[in-house]
Amino acid sequence: MKGLTFQGKYDIRHESVPDPEVLSPEDVIVKINLAAICGSDLHVYREHEKGLDHGTIMGHEFVGEIVEKGSAVKSLSKEDKVMSPFTTNCGQCYYCKIGLTCRCLNGQLYGWVENGHGLPGAQADYVRVPMADSTLVKIPDGLSLEEGLFLGDNLSTGYFAAHQADIKTEGVYVVLGCGPVGIMAIISALELGAEKIFAVDGIADRLEIAAKWGAIPLNFQLDNVPDQILMETEGRGADAVMEVVGNNAAGKLAVELIRPGGIISAVGVCNDQFMSFSPIEAFDKNLTYKVGRCPARHYIDILIPILQEKKIDLSSIVSHRMKLADGPRGYEIFDKKLDGCLKIVLEP
Repeated sequence: MKGLTFQGKYDIRHESVPDPEVLSPEDVIVKINLAAICGSDLHVYREHEKGLDHGTIMGHEFVGEIVEKGSAVKSLSKEDKVMSPFTTNCGQCYYCKIGLTCRCLNGQLYGWVENGHGLPGAQADYVRVPMADSTLVKIPDGLSLEEGLFLGDNLSTGYFAAHQADIKTEGVYVVLGCGPVGIMAIISALELGAEKIFAVDGIADRLEIAAKWGAIPLNFQLDNVPDQILMETEGRGADAVMEVVGNNAAGKLAVELIRPGGIISAVGVCNDQFMSFSPIEAFDKNLTYKVGRCPARHYIDILIPILQEKKIDLSSIVSHRMKLADGPRGYEIFDKKLDGCLKIVLEP
């Protein structure tokens, strides 16, 4: 089969790779209908995250059709259309049972193989899914493949960011970063009852999309964002800041914007060695800081009914649809934010 493989910094190749095989009775093989390039894939692409074996198949966002299954798989059948969170999960360990599925004791992240151990990714023709019964979700009637694709990561992570922000109708909220997850955080905050959301980014096209969804756009390259937020909150600051960028500058801005007693909900993958604020800054603001990987499998079940109401058109988030073979160019476009790129979906 063909797949997109990591060969080093800024080097993704479309090449022949071994077909996946059922290695455990709990495995299935999924034929990929749609995959996507995620912002966290860029951490690998730019080699901000070290250790990935060269030749690893990339990607953790996909939907597809089951074409083979192990003897112990009970809830799934061949030809089922399925979606997946970006990590596998057993459904039985302590963390799965409390809804923190992203920290499953037996789980793996698609697209991460280090020193020969790990799980190949889904930017390929096929992918192996371990612990399939507890990891995969059948795409229900009324949901499109693209909606299933977003449920597995971007929408779940955006909703996670908003849920952690403890949204109240009368509150004032800020989303830092208007990439796919930032837009999903805006959508989710509105769904949870927010009426005033500021969207902060430096790319005009993305701010326009945020405004279309109901956020108030602020360009940090042109606007004095702290002054604007203080002016809108009688000098207090925002009730919560959803930080989806994952770098030191965004973290510092979040602390500057938050009011005393407020919440910072940080879901952007961050590779900085140290926190962007000091313990005394946190103490002086009575800050609540919530950070970490989204338990996407847990949120998929919560979000399916919301999407089935058809109030949200997620297709507008997709800026590029490309063939898998064009994936290396897709990485370059996404990395450099060319051609108004927001979200790239890959087709076979």
